[in-house]
Amino acid sequence: MLFGGRNSDDETVVAMLASAIRRDISFGVLPPDEKLKIEALRQAYGGSNHSMRETLRMLSAEGLVEATSQRGFRVMSATQEDLEDILLMRIQTEKLGLSRAMERGDVAWESKVVAAFHALSRAEAAVVAQPEDITALEWDEACRAASETLLSACGSRRLIQVAGKFYNQSRRFRLALLREGRIDFLERADRLERLQRAVLSRDEVSALALLEEDIRADLGAGKTTARTQ
Repeated sequence: MLFGGRNSDDETVVAMLASAIRRDISFGVLPPDEKLKIEALRQAYGGSNHSMRETLRMLSAEGLVEATSQRGFRVMSATQEDLEDILLMRIQTEKLGLSRAMERGDVAWESKVVAAFHALSRAEAAVVAQPEDITALEWDEACRAASETLLSACGSRRLIQVAGKFYNQSRRFRLALLREGRIDFLERADRLERLQRAVLSRDEVSALALLEEDIRADLGAGKTTARTQ
């Protein structure tokens, strides 16, 4: 159990529960299509019936959990069709967000991009040197932070939220690649360096092509035919 007892701030409890269950869905501890029973979840994660139901509703809105016809919940499926659909939505939303951010971003945004990519580089070195759950979680968070930072100057809170939703839905596919040793970190480092350089130089064509290439590689979907220098 992650924590016990009562917490007067129900939103904090729900946020903590959601973070823990989101992590376990991403790592496959809670596998696709598994039924989520309130009492069993409370035994594993803590919280009350009410807070657990609110947590599952939150994760349902994020697309990680699905409400069933029997008024219960289950982990969302993770089929090839799901992967292709998530890939489509990530490419469309993140490319739109980056395009707008490159139009609107100032020096402060550029500094945040540099810092986020530096943190990601350190997290990647750590997970390569010592691939375990802790370093994988830190790497996953650094990936999410870098993606969010790229879009942060786009001027649309809703676009950022939608992009974040589909990014979160892609996490278990990306982490599966990591567990299976199917990520080429040398190639990835080169691609991310070129992406950062294109973003900072406001080379939109190259930046968007590299972003799409990175999203496809992130989900094991292969490269596009686009080429960049």
